[in-house]
Amino acid sequence: MEFKIKNNQKILFIGDSITDCGRREQFRPLGNGYVKLFSDLVIANFPERKIEIVNKGISGNTILDLANRWEDDVIYQKCDWLSILIGINDIHRVLRKDEMWTEFTPENYRKRYDYILKRTLEKLDCKIILIEPFYISTDTTDSFRGKVLKDLIEYIEIVEEMSKKYETYHLKLHRIFQEYLKFFEPETFAPEPVHPNSTGHFVIANELIKLLSE
Repeated sequence: MEFKIKNNQKILFIGDSITDCGRREQFRPLGNGYVKLFSDLVIANFPERKIEIVNKGISGNTILDLANRWEDDVIYQKCDWLSILIGINDIHRVLRKDEMWTEFTPENYRKRYDYILKRTLEKLDCKIILIEPFYISTDTTDSFRGKVLKDLIEYIEIVEEMSKKYETYHLKLHRIFQEYLKFFEPETFAPEPVHPNSTGHFVIANELIKLLSE
């Protein structure tokens, strides 16, 4: 297995609650989600490599929040690898018409995603992994869940567009979970569509290992 992250390199994960997973509280410093599981898998499979793993997820964040803290939480870290998972909170803000909801439309999502990627490559010599936002549901009705799944498509397309533009790695996570849902019920991976359980987080960590080993 040829693992892309080399000895003495640093990988930084940034995103919302799915990445955070208590990393600032009882589960310091990596949280108890996919970032910690990714670290465990790296230790188990590549014990000879010293790889620094940093978690900068913050629960509730949107792409706007990431842009606002990008200098301190990403540029300052001088990482060799950067993984970004963001978007589900943007979609929820728009659907619920929350305060300032127009800041989180697909157009603004694209603009801010483009900004943080451009800024990163201007300042850092690092490789980037874009993880598309996901929603663990098969709802096809006009319910809130059904609307999220419908609106999610445009945000995923933007991530794909950004990945092609900046030549990043791209983890097609929503589509991966949808394949799993052909064989298992959604609660196998999450108690509700946004926040994975331990199995769901293991899927994310395992898919990242696979992506970086191809």
